[in-house]
Amino acid sequence: MDTSFIKGIVVPILTPIDQDEKIDEGRIRRQVNHVIEGGVHGILAFGSNGEFYMVDDDETGRGLKIIVDEARGRLPVFLGIGAIRTRKCVQVAQMGKNSGASGISVLQPMFLKPDETELYEHFKAIAASVPGFPMLLYNNPGRTAYTLSADLVERLAADCDNIVGMKDSSGDMTQTMEFMRRTRGMDFKVFGGKDTLIFAALVHGAAGAVATTANMFPRLVCSIYEKFVSGDLAGSLEEQYRLMPIRLTMDKASFPVGTKDLANVMGLDMGVPYRPNLPTGGSVLKMMRDAVAQAGVAEISGCPG
Repeated sequence: MDTSFIKGIVVPILTPIDQDEKIDEGRIRRQVNHVIEGGVHGILAFGSNGEFYMVDDDETGRGLKIIVDEARGRLPVFLGIGAIRTRKCVQVAQMGKNSGASGISVLQPMFLKPDETELYEHFKAIAASVPGFPMLLYNNPGRTAYTLSADLVERLAADCDNIVGMKDSSGDMTQTMEFMRRTRGMDFKVFGGKDTLIFAALVHGAAGAVATTANMFPRLVCSIYEKFVSGDLAGSLEEQYRLMPIRLTMDKASFPVGTKDLANVMGLDMGVPYRPNLPTGGSVLKMMRDAVAQAGVAEISGCPG
């Protein structure tokens, strides 16, 4: 299977909605073009910051088709899957394949705490339902309260031809490195999942990163990757340092509100989050504006001021 396209900065694109909490087609099309023009290497539809857990099934399908249509083959589009039930994940995976996505990214089941056998059978069944279609694992222990083990990832990578990579959002570089070490003899790509650790993940062998801040600052985030692969490690690290204060201010808002807050601060008009989340105001927005100004990145992002 050709996995050469699975690399670089993949943006978990935001999901703008109207007053009825339906996906706003015009705004999501604008956002697709914004990140593509900013140089990202892939789009992840309905990732964590894309609020996948809030979106109805029919809206997921409609939104994916809009994103794929607007991308027009300029870069790969991956579909995020975060359902708990295996059968539901299979249905969404097949919908993604039939809707023109380039691959899927599957989060471990939330709320439950499956054992290794249950997880293995879960991911294997999803992969088997879309043969020949690239599938990435998504490890996010901060949201699911448990982690995928290196043993499990290695076994899935060895046994399932189309499980070809993963995103690790653990923030634990020892764990990220272990995923890479255990799969380094396979055609398996590990992506960093923390915007503050893009450079660190690349140094240790990651294929790239899935980076939320690429919604607002695609050129800055991509420059971390592009400078690294060109051999300019000092420049790559400096760009990482420029990004970090901005990313850290997002943690002052509730999850996942900070991403839309910052996008709106930058003039991208991503609107409000799904309820019960509410937009942030006051001092947090001021901190975001101050961090952007201090980093001097508004002109790099290409965003309006």
